[in-house]
Amino acid sequence: MSSVMYERMRTNPKFQELVARRGRFAWTLALVVLIMFYGFVMVVAFNPASLGQPVGQGSMWTFGVIVELFMFVFFWILTAIYVRRANSEFDALTQEIVKEAWKEKK
Repeated sequence: MSSVMYERMRTNPKFQELVARRGRFAWTLALVVLIMFYGFVMVVAFNPASLGQPVGQGSMWTFGVIVELFMFVFFWILTAIYVRRANSEFDALTQEIVKEAWKEKK
């Protein structure tokens, strides 16, 4: 593609919408991950005994293990959510932008 076509795509209002929506969504997910991860690290640093408590009487499972397993699964779910939205909504908008740029070229 030529630089003229790239400029057409960049000036397209749909492109600005795509950048804004994708950016908001990515930053929201990043913020959720950072808060959860660093919150866990802070608990480990300042109150590690709370994570070492067994879940139930005589249980080998501790709250720390359960929380970490939850975080691991939750982060995978967030990744799947991002991929699904990127493959549907964001890719569809990208295709519209490219089609419009090609129409203007012809």
